[in-house]
Amino acid sequence: MQTNEMKKRSENRKMFIALLRSLFSNEHIKYKAQDARKLADFMASTVAATPGLEENEFGLNRVVLALQTIQLAVEEIGLRGHALTAYLLRSVVTQPEQSEVVERFFGKDIAQTLRGFMKVEAIEVKTEAMSTDNFRNLLISQAADMRIILLLIAESVCLMRQIRDTDNLEAQHKVSVEAANLYAPLAHKLGLYKLKSELEDLSLKYLEHDAYYSIKESLNATKRSRDAYIERFTEPIRKMLDGAGLRYHMKGRTKSIHSIWQKMKKQQCGFNGVYDLFAIRIILDVPEQKEKEQCWQVFSLITNKYESNLKRLRDWLTVPKSNGYESLHITVKGPEEKWVEVQIRSERMDEVAEHGLAAHWRYKGVKSSGGTVDSWLADIRSALETGNDSLLTQSLTSDLKEGNVYVFSPKGDLYSLPPHSTILDFAYTIHTGIGNRCVGGRVNGKNYSIRQPLESGQTVEILTASTQTPKAEWVNIARSGHARAKIRAAVREIQASESAIGKEILERKMKNRKLEWDESLINQLVKKMGYKESFDFFKDMGDERIDVNRALETYVELMKREQGTAERAAVRSAEEFNMENEWLNRAKGDQDELVIGRDLKGLDFQMARCCNPVYGDQVFGFVTVSGGIKIHRIGCPNAPALRERFGYRIVKARWAGKGHDTYPITLHVVGNDDLGIVNNITSIISKEEHIMLRSISIDSNDGLFSGILTVLVDDTQRLTGLIKKLRTVRGVKAVSRS
Repeated sequence: MQTNEMKKRSENRKMFIALLRSLFSNEHIKYKAQDARKLADFMASTVAATPGLEENEFGLNRVVLALQTIQLAVEEIGLRGHALTAYLLRSVVTQPEQSEVVERFFGKDIAQTLRGFMKVEAIEVKTEAMSTDNFRNLLISQAADMRIILLLIAESVCLMRQIRDTDNLEAQHKVSVEAANLYAPLAHKLGLYKLKSELEDLSLKYLEHDAYYSIKESLNATKRSRDAYIERFTEPIRKMLDGAGLRYHMKGRTKSIHSIWQKMKKQQCGFNGVYDLFAIRIILDVPEQKEKEQCWQVFSLITNKYESNLKRLRDWLTVPKSNGYESLHITVKGPEEKWVEVQIRSERMDEVAEHGLAAHWRYKGVKSSGGTVDSWLADIRSALETGNDSLLTQSLTSDLKEGNVYVFSPKGDLYSLPPHSTILDFAYTIHTGIGNRCVGGRVNGKNYSIRQPLESGQTVEILTASTQTPKAEWVNIARSGHARAKIRAAVREIQASESAIGKEILERKMKNRKLEWDESLINQLVKKMGYKESFDFFKDMGDERIDVNRALETYVELMKREQGTAERAAVRSAEEFNMENEWLNRAKGDQDELVIGRDLKGLDFQMARCCNPVYGDQVFGFVTVSGGIKIHRIGCPNAPALRERFGYRIVKARWAGKGHDTYPITLHVVGNDDLGIVNNITSIISKEEHIMLRSISIDSNDGLFSGILTVLVDDTQRLTGLIKKLRTVRGVKAVSRS
């Protein structure tokens, strides 16, 4: 046993010395002898002072693994600078307080990067959250220095290469899941395709052992026949291209084991059912002005030889993808009735697709998480290609720092919140009911009020109480539009409920005294009792703060005065005067009536745009300064002001017979921003007879959409029917007419 341990130590020492020499001799790193000695002494003393630090959970030497990672990062990624030193120190520095010692020995920059490693490592999350863009964005925002992420990707590759025979299967499974769900997608976004493919294949090897080796054996068994088939397929194509005098070269690409496995799962077939195991890429050496011409020429030559599947034609020459990707993809039936994908592009197009900002993950159609993180990742990819080290060392941009906040629930689920979000915002993000009962929260184990701002990486538990109810002032605490909308809705509901109790009390007392309910008199009563809003009046009545009998006496007094209007008109006070009732009374008289219809001649009239009357609406006419008449709805928002200021210009009006014209109506629709909801709304409108959709405008924010629809209808009956149907659409919360 001791002999094996000594042998292992000897091997580690040899490997350590070899790697260290390689590192220190690298022309891009250029360690000074003094700095190298200081680094070695510090690491040796730290290891000696910390028993059990030397090896990780797989029995691998931490320092040797760190050096292997650095070597890979330097050679395959092109990393430079102090982040490499910080990573090497990370192999022996495990406690946050040790970073102060590091800062004294090696400087602020190295210590800061080391803290970044520790901050990232402190994040714990479930597999489900790990595979989301939210978690990857959180990781990047916590790291601050992008070199940390790149080194962690390299570390994952080095580690995955060495854990095949480990006895610690639990740890093997954990790092394999991290490689598949976290580091492989990050490598993909950064254009590190070789490392990405290796991580995917190795994770499949450990997580799906049987599937991996089955596919690998099948590929090995079919390699000779596959190579022979490619040769038979490409031989006539080469002859045609040579005959046409085209300058080109071909590439053959076999899918990775992970990609084949994904294809098998998606298509629910075996290995033999995956027909597109490989693709042929024809890359033309052609001036830019003749690229498209020659690509289509190659397309014509190939499709003349082999039958093509036009359903699988992808023309990104005529209209390139938004990321700049250009290529022509066709699928043709080759020998033995096998389908083969052929990609046709120029050297310039191939360079852009392989190495430019049009990264492979975008051209494959993977949905971007959007925002500043992705654009910043693209800049990092560009920096790696151009050797721009400054961008790699700098912290995240102010836009990213001020971006969304990513926090965990106690279960490990990860949530994305708007900037400066509070505990209250998080509560409403989880569920409206939890938000309505929120009394505070526990952030990383400490209790805080609902006003506490949140930071990325925190774990937040919401505290609730059954007696808690939303308050109007909560709107000023919440930062997300979603939370504010929920708070306003809940407050309105509470107000309506509280108001209903008082209203019911008053209605019951009025019935007992055989008094009729008159909305106009009720409004006068509210003002007479000293209230500005009827809600406050009815709430106080429900809370027994108002003497119901006194209120009824006041109501009776107002009613008597109203009934005696004709006899006492000269002595009525301004307080008792009600313009709306006055207008209504006048309208009931013998005043001439305007009959609206097609047969109306010699009179200039128009439908008011402020309320857009429709045949069937109760309307009135208003004589304008120019002499024309504007037709308004009785319930027009401008009606009270018109009646109060220009009562003498009000004209009674009604519709003639049956409506024949169509009228533009504006509808406001609010609902959940669900997939397909807009299509469902427009589908209902299109199926309605005598109703036509003129325009639609949609605005989406915080999971809600607000739509403004303009429709043409011929009467209120059809309009009412349409509104009822729209309210039945799943996800629609409210439909109202302007």
